[in-house]
Amino acid sequence: MPRSKGPKRNNWRWVYYVLLFGALAYFMYQPGKEKQTDKQLSYTQFIAYIQNDAVEKITVSDDRKAEATVRPKSYVVVFGTRDAGEQVKGQIRTQVPSVEEFGKWVDQTNTERKAQGLSPIDVTYKDSHDIWYLLLVNIAPILLIILFFFIMSRGAANMAGGVFGVGKSKAVLFDKDKKDKITFKDVAGLEGAKEEVQEIVAFLKNPKKYTSLGGKIPKGALLVGPPGTGKTLLAKAVAGEANVPFFSMSGSDFVEMFVGVGASRVRDLFRQAKEKAPAIIFIDEIDAVGRARGKNIMTGSNDERESTLNQLLTEMDGFGTNSGVIILAATNRADVLDSALLRAGRFDRQIHVELPDLKERQEIFNVHLKPLKLDASVDVNFLSKQTPGFSGADIANVCNEAALIAARKDHKKVGKQDFMDAVDRIIGGLERKNKIMTAEEKKSIAYHEAGHATISWLLRWGNPLVKVTIVPRGMALGAAWYLPEERQLTNKEHLLDELCSLLGGRAAEQIFLGQTSTGALNDLERATKQAYAMVAYYGMSDKLKDISFYDSTGRSEYSLQRPYSDQTAETIDQETRTIINEQMKRAKDILEKNKEGHNALAQLLIEKEVITSEDVEQILGPRPWKSRGDEIIEANENKSEKKNEQKEDKNETKKENEHA
Repeated sequence: MPRSKGPKRNNWRWVYYVLLFGALAYFMYQPGKEKQTDKQLSYTQFIAYIQNDAVEKITVSDDRKAEATVRPKSYVVVFGTRDAGEQVKGQIRTQVPSVEEFGKWVDQTNTERKAQGLSPIDVTYKDSHDIWYLLLVNIAPILLIILFFFIMSRGAANMAGGVFGVGKSKAVLFDKDKKDKITFKDVAGLEGAKEEVQEIVAFLKNPKKYTSLGGKIPKGALLVGPPGTGKTLLAKAVAGEANVPFFSMSGSDFVEMFVGVGASRVRDLFRQAKEKAPAIIFIDEIDAVGRARGKNIMTGSNDERESTLNQLLTEMDGFGTNSGVIILAATNRADVLDSALLRAGRFDRQIHVELPDLKERQEIFNVHLKPLKLDASVDVNFLSKQTPGFSGADIANVCNEAALIAARKDHKKVGKQDFMDAVDRIIGGLERKNKIMTAEEKKSIAYHEAGHATISWLLRWGNPLVKVTIVPRGMALGAAWYLPEERQLTNKEHLLDELCSLLGGRAAEQIFLGQTSTGALNDLERATKQAYAMVAYYGMSDKLKDISFYDSTGRSEYSLQRPYSDQTAETIDQETRTIINEQMKRAKDILEKNKEGHNALAQLLIEKEVITSEDVEQILGPRPWKSRGDEIIEANENKSEKKNEQKEDKNETKKENEHA
């Protein structure tokens, strides 16, 4: 929001600069009325000009420097030229061997000149360190230091209120009359989160509707969710809809290297909000200042972050009242926040902003596809199916990347293939077609990826295949794209099928090539972590049933002791190894039974380098199971049909009542 312009203050800084440089110039160089020409001479030449009566006045300083003013009649003799039309006055300079010896010579010369009837030589002796020189040497540095600190303090005052303004809040106040403000119409998906936030906005617009029944507005709402899901965008929509002052600030803006600055900024922020109440305060990334106190054993009792959090807790629900001030905050690390910050009376509501599902991805795509020139081949339903697990920010990146790829290929419109290339680019990285591979390496990668594709296609809970390629992308030599099932719950059969699919690449290498390679590193890492989670967290092993060692509080990361004994740790290792060995054997059995189909896939992959689900379906046959994405689409269509029928029934009932 642009700040209101107050009365203009005269800026006198340029006057100080002029006076300073003027004084320095006066001290270092004092111009005379006449143009002077200086000439440095040797001592012998200097004495010769004195004896020839070419000078009229001599000045000798105690640092053995002698200056003499040349008579106008001798100017040509000394300098050789003379500027026409100007009264020039020259000076000659030299270094005398000794001031005493030069004085004796002058006295002797004057005695001789007096005997000859000539005027004596005019000699003046002076101290080289005159008053101006002493002032310049002793006082000027002090003045320069004072001026430097003065300029620095003025600059700091302009940036942050000076030394005394370091505790001022850095919150940005959004103007409610801004034309291009964001509203709830600009936020696609997030229906549940929008409903929660809209209630806060409705209270600010019409508080009597709620207070007449004795209700009170929630004091705070915490937006929790993965990165890129639209938490900050939702807060901007609140700012656009509320028509009240909206203060926005990041959690890191509170913390500074100076002690007490964070707490001071918290007090100043709430003071400004109270003055403009009703108002909304939005703190983005609140985990920067709201982490649980006492969890880090390396910090002392006077930690600046903890003092800032204490002040924030006091302001949110302390002894004083904050009537009319609502606090919104966003974080993707709610597990590390202090429990006192999450209690009722401070953040009364936790609004979970999750990754969008299939329907919400369609809405988000519709928003980001509006400014693009699309080809007729682009299908929003197809794009939403191809991007499971993508956040709103990821979808925006896909649309932008597709437009860039289409422009790079000189397309007039953005087509379906451009979007698929954009998804591949974001997931797998840049395609490196110039990567040189031997025939043996290419065969090994093809058999490895064909093993993944075969097992995931044949297993009930394996992720459906989209595309397999052996063209290197990013750091990977080969890659396979799947459509993960979007489940709310995952059971043991799901996890075991996923484990078997992960181990299919290593199993294919051992069966058909009789070797193992380092290409299975990522597969083995993911399989080991998943098997360990099944045993230690989900209680899905035979020997450790219904036991979980998962710590949702996050305090175990600072603990030096494990929550189980050494014998239990050995049992966890054994159960993890047993699960992996069983799924490896299962993967080998599946590949042995479908040897011909796997080998055909591998050969096709070597020839074409890229195969799709249609190629796999031609070789292995269609999958007998319907994907969850299709089930969701059917459920949403049935849901919308029921809503339409209910609306029609209500309209008919309303018409009958009006007629009656």
